[in-house]
Amino acid sequence: MESRGSGESYMPENTKKSALLLGLGLDNQDGHKRVTRGEEFLLVGGSSETHEKMQETAIRFSEQLDKRGKRLADVSAEELRDIAHKAGMTLHEPEN
Repeated sequence: MESRGSGESYMPENTKKSALLLGLGLDNQDGHKRVTRGEEFLLVGGSSETHEKMQETAIRFSEQLDKRGKRLADVSAEELRDIAHKAGMTLHEPEN
């Protein structure tokens, strides 16, 4: 984002929207560093089992995006929830 002199921020018109699905596993105890990078996802850490589950879920998520012919950056919040649900992700609603 660029800043204008008046403190106003704006996105240049030629800037392409981007988004990334981030998976973070925190149960690694074997010292291995696991990283998997996809076109629209990044998975880091976790035990072997956890990382494998994250990979499977990220693949299902990507397949759901492909079925809709969309990129992650282009889906609405409602579509994102629907895709996540269909990919088998556990969704948690924010607490008020």
